[in-house]
Amino acid sequence: MHFDFAALLVVLSALTGVIWLLDRLLFAKKRAQHNGKEPVIVEYARSFFPVIFIVLVVRSFLAEPFRIPSNSMMPTLLTGDFILVNKFSYGIRLPVTDTKVIPVSLPERGDVAVFRYPKDPSQDYIKRVIGLPGDVVEYRNKVLTVNGERIATEPQGPYVGVGSGREMSGAMLLEEDLGGVQHQILVDPRIQRGRIGEGSWTVPEGHYFVMGDNRDNSEDSRFWNYVPEDHLVGKAFLIWMNWDGKNGGVDFSRLGTVIH
Repeated sequence: MHFDFAALLVVLSALTGVIWLLDRLLFAKKRAQHNGKEPVIVEYARSFFPVIFIVLVVRSFLAEPFRIPSNSMMPTLLTGDFILVNKFSYGIRLPVTDTKVIPVSLPERGDVAVFRYPKDPSQDYIKRVIGLPGDVVEYRNKVLTVNGERIATEPQGPYVGVGSGREMSGAMLLEEDLGGVQHQILVDPRIQRGRIGEGSWTVPEGHYFVMGDNRDNSEDSRFWNYVPEDHLVGKAFLIWMNWDGKNGGVDFSRLGTVIH
């Protein structure tokens, strides 16, 4: 069962706000005249409403925290990374309904984007934007091309993983230049071509083609096609904590890392 935290915040904010407002309008003045004691439920509503409302506003319109649950975005993001996502980067949306009310900007090639998984919108996914509407994306023999232009990569040597990422030790670490956005990716020579998702895709209008930076270990647009624009949640921009049980605890070296 999917737990909708945004819906819970909306309900709690409305409930505490209404209780507090009704008391101020209908009961507080009369109670003061008789030196009456404020009811416990009103006291709690008055105390919690501002906090809940501020959390709702920040989470819905400014920044939302997410935890990385898998290795699909290695080496950029590791299992156990806690990240912040800019919620207004792709437009201001209403909480719960995700209806866009104020357009801001659209994803750019190279963005690390959080979105609702097209096959199950109750799940949040994070991948890198590779193809924009109208682009032709091709991936064959572990080589990526966009609109007929091969995306440049520079070998950085073998990768050494830690914690949950130890399984990727021995993969090739590459520096990729995706339209001016430089970042690192992993390509695993141990994985055969038939298992990595090869083909050519023309991105339809209003959709985006995304891939994980761990190219041979990512379920992405190569397997389930495109991300609709209205499924976008925001752009990842900062790692604020890392905790991986297989790594022995907090990795302080990743705190404050800007996501590229």
